[in-house]
Amino acid sequence: MANQEQLDLLQQGIPKTWNRWRLVHPDLLVDLDTADVSGWHLGSFDLSNAHLSGVDLTNTDVNNANFHHAILIGANLSDANFAGADLSAADLSGANLSQTYLGGANLRGTIITVDQLKQSRFARKRL
Repeated sequence: MANQEQLDLLQQGIPKTWNRWRLVHPDLLVDLDTADVSGWHLGSFDLSNAHLSGVDLTNTDVNNANFHHAILIGANLSDANFAGADLSAADLSGANLSQTYLGGANLRGTIITVDQLKQSRFARKRL
């Protein structure tokens, strides 16, 4: 279950505030499992190493966000904008990528299937 304090901070929608908080608390686990953040604007947020299993990111703008080594198992990423996002070494096992935009996203080392990629839409991606 998502940490409500972290969710409240994220909901402010200010990447600079969130990213500064992450720098001050580098050892604190970011737990947003099962949170509903659908439709939020989270572009440029640092969500690296975050626990996001079962999170709902439907129609969410996360362009240029950092999801390096994030756990997104079973997440709903449908219709989300991951343009330029860093998904390197992220775990997308069982995630719904239906119509997810991955243009320019870094997918190096990402746990993702060919079928998931076929569901998504992308212009150019780095593998």
